[in-house]
Amino acid sequence: MKFCWLFYALLFQGYTAFITSREPGLNNFQSTSLMKQHKRLIEWKGLPLSSQENTKIIAEGKKPSPSILPSGDAIDTKIFQLAFPALLNFAIGPLIGAVDTFWVGRMENAFALGGQGAANQLFSSAFWFFSFLPSVITPLIAQARGRDDTEGIRTRISEAIFIAFVMGLAGTALLGLFPHKVLSLVLKSDSHLPTWSYAQPYLTIRAVTFLPALLSTIGFAVFRGLQDVVTPLRISLWSNLINALLDPLFIFAPARLGVVGAAVATCIAEIVAFSLYAKELIQRKLLVPKKNANGDDHWFLWGLVHAPPLKSIVPLLIGGLTMQVRAFAINAALLGVTRATQRLDNKGTAAAAHAISAQLFQLGSIASLAMSTVASVMIPIEVSKATKERDESLLTNAKPDFTQARGVANRLLVWAFIVGIFLALLQLASLPLLSFFSPLAEIQEAAKLPSMIGAFLQLVNCFVWTGEGIQQGNQDFTSLAVATIFGTIGMLISLRFAGDSLAKVWGGFVVLSLVRLVGVLRYHFFTSPLISKEKKE
Repeated sequence: MKFCWLFYALLFQGYTAFITSREPGLNNFQSTSLMKQHKRLIEWKGLPLSSQENTKIIAEGKKPSPSILPSGDAIDTKIFQLAFPALLNFAIGPLIGAVDTFWVGRMENAFALGGQGAANQLFSSAFWFFSFLPSVITPLIAQARGRDDTEGIRTRISEAIFIAFVMGLAGTALLGLFPHKVLSLVLKSDSHLPTWSYAQPYLTIRAVTFLPALLSTIGFAVFRGLQDVVTPLRISLWSNLINALLDPLFIFAPARLGVVGAAVATCIAEIVAFSLYAKELIQRKLLVPKKNANGDDHWFLWGLVHAPPLKSIVPLLIGGLTMQVRAFAINAALLGVTRATQRLDNKGTAAAAHAISAQLFQLGSIASLAMSTVASVMIPIEVSKATKERDESLLTNAKPDFTQARGVANRLLVWAFIVGIFLALLQLASLPLLSFFSPLAEIQEAAKLPSMIGAFLQLVNCFVWTGEGIQQGNQDFTSLAVATIFGTIGMLISLRFAGDSLAKVWGGFVVLSLVRLVGVLRYHFFTSPLISKEKKE
C-alpha cells in the first residue's frame, strides 16, 4: 500500500512539473491602462497585494498566472461551490438506477435483469444521441451571463427548447413505434428468448417520457450555465425520490407489474422533473411566452414553443451536429458492448454481470461528470471576462489575455487527477457491494474482474471528462468528435477479439478511454485557444 501511494505521489509530481514546463509564467499586457483590473484580479485570486512579488507584477503591468496546484484560493473555492451540488445532482441518477437494478434483481431472474439492462442501455443511447443540446447550450448561456446579457439568455433558451421539442418527438416515435427493431441492435434476433419478454415492454413504456426527459436536460443545462447547480439538485431530489418510492409498489405489490413497473415509476418521475423545470424557468422570467393578437400572454404549448429564425439557431445546429456525431460514436461503442455481452452465454449471467458492473462504475463516475460540468461552466465565463476586459481597455484589435482562464483549466485538470485516484481506490474498496445488486453467486463472481477494470477507468475518465469539459467550454466540439470517433473505432476493433470473456469486453472501454485521453492532452498542451501565441510558436 505504501508503494502505491509513493507511486501516485511521484506520478502526480511529474505531471505537475510537466504542466509547469509548458506554461509561461507571466504575460505582458499591451497597456498599463489595465492596471486596476490586474489589482482586482490579484485580490480575486487571494494574493496579498502588499507582497514584493505582486507589487512588481503590478508595476510591470503583468497579469499573474494562477498556481496549478490546489492552494485553497478563490479558484478552488469556486470549483467546490459548483462541484459539490453538481456531484449530488449527478449522484441521484445512478443511485436511483441502482435502486431499479436492486428491485429488479430481487426478482431473482437473470433474464429480467439482463432484459431491463439492455432496454435501459438502448433508451440511454437513443436519448444521448438526440440530447446533444445541453453540451452546446451551457457554454452559450455561461458566456451570455458573463456579458450580463439577460435577453441573450432568454433567446438561447427559446431556441434550445424548440429544437429539443422536435428531437424529443422524433425519439419518442422511434422507440415507441419500433421497439422490436431497436432492440434487435443488441439482442439476438430470436424474439422467443426470455430476455425479449422483459426488454420490449420496458422500452415501449420508457419511450413515453422521451420528450419530457429531453426538455428537462435543457432546464438543467440552463441553470448549469447560470452557475446555479442547487435548483437542478432540488428538482432531481424530488423526481427521483418519487421513482424510488414507486419502484417496489409497481414491480411487486400491489401492482405486480415486474420489470414494466420499473419503467412506469421512471416515467412518472421524468414527468415530475419536466414540470418543475418549466415552473422554475417561467417564474424567473427566463421562459417568456409570445403575445397573442390581443396583446395577452400565450401560456399554452404553442405560446411557449415557437420556431426561431433559422439564422439565430445556426450556431446551435452546427455545434449540435458535431456533438451528435460524437454522441453517435459513443453510443455505437456502448451498444457494441451491450451486444457483445448479450451473446456471451445463453443463461444471461454475463449480461446481468455487465449490468451490475456498469452500475457500480456509474456510481463512482458521478464525480467525473461533476468535474466536467464545472469545467464547461468556469472556462467560458473566464473567457468572456477576458474578452470584456479587452473591450473595456479600447484595445479591440488585441487578443484577449487568457492567462486566468488557462490557469483555471490547469487547476481543474490537477483536481481531476486527484479525484480520479480517489475514485479508483473507492471502487476497489466497493467490490463487496456486488452482492447488493444480485443474490446469485455466479453473477457476483462474473462481475468482479470487470469492476476492477472499471477502477482503472475511474482514474483515466475523470481526467478525460474534465479535459473534454474544458473543450466544451471553449466550444471546440470538432476535436471532441474526432477523438471520440477514433476511440470508438479502436473499441469496436477490440471487441472483435473479446471472444467469450466479459473482462475482454471491458477492455474495449480501456481502449476508448486511452484514445480520448490522447485527444485531451493534445488539445490542452498544443491546440487550445487558451495557450499564448508565444508558447504555440
